[in-house]
Amino acid sequence: MNNSFKVFLRYNSWILAVMLSGISLIITAIEQNDVPSKVAVAGYNLRGYVAERIQSLGHLLHMKEENNRLLAQNSRLLARLLVAETALQRQSALEHIHAATPPAMQGFKTARVIDRTFSERENMLLVDKGRNDGIRKDMTVLTPDGLVGRVVSVSAHYASIMPLIHSDFKVSVVSAETRTTGLVSWDGGRADMANVEHIPISSSLAKGEELLTTDFSTFAIAGLPVGRVTSVMPGRLFSMVTMKPAVDFSRLDYVLLAPLNNEPEKLRMLGTPGPGKRDPLTKQ
Repeated sequence: MNNSFKVFLRYNSWILAVMLSGISLIITAIEQNDVPSKVAVAGYNLRGYVAERIQSLGHLLHMKEENNRLLAQNSRLLARLLVAETALQRQSALEHIHAATPPAMQGFKTARVIDRTFSERENMLLVDKGRNDGIRKDMTVLTPDGLVGRVVSVSAHYASIMPLIHSDFKVSVVSAETRTTGLVSWDGGRADMANVEHIPISSSLAKGEELLTTDFSTFAIAGLPVGRVTSVMPGRLFSMVTMKPAVDFSRLDYVLLAPLNNEPEKLRMLGTPGPGKRDPLTKQ
């Protein structure tokens, strides 16, 4: 073996020894730092965290489904409660109107207000009784509190009512105290105020007097409360008189419909349009 080859072997042996020493040191360092164990522990922790999050997410999804179920159940219960309360309120209102109806009015038709159209000048009501229930045009509509209006059109199952708070509605009235007569009209605006026309300045009509329907009316039965005088201001020839209607139109639920008060001979003498002719709706 020549010298060069011996040198080569010694050199490679030295490199191999260095490499083995380095590997030994690395293994020793790994063992001392316990990296595999730490990696394993970290893996276990990560796996546990993920499992916990997945479980939490599943719990949240379950809670959301349960909340949705409870909300749907509460909605159904609320709907039933509202229906029951509405039925009780209607029954209570019906019993109230029957209890407050004088014996002379017990034969009147009872109807429920199912729709209303309110505006500044043309308010209308719709009730759930019609021709098949014996309702006819020009019937007087009232409550135990007083006059509501008149029936203006009828179908088989419904009737349309023009209330006192309509610009075309007029009714003859008389004071219960002084017997002063006038004509109630409504010129729009507030539903709790109407005008009383044709009151001479010589009249003794005063604030607070009750106004009733008269025999002059072509549709209303006599003696129904219409309202109370709220102000009297003397004018040039007639006083400007306002009144508060006896009926609160914002709270109407059930109404009474009185039999027709039309007397053919009286209507002919007053020139009221007959059947099939145009009714201007400005008659008393």
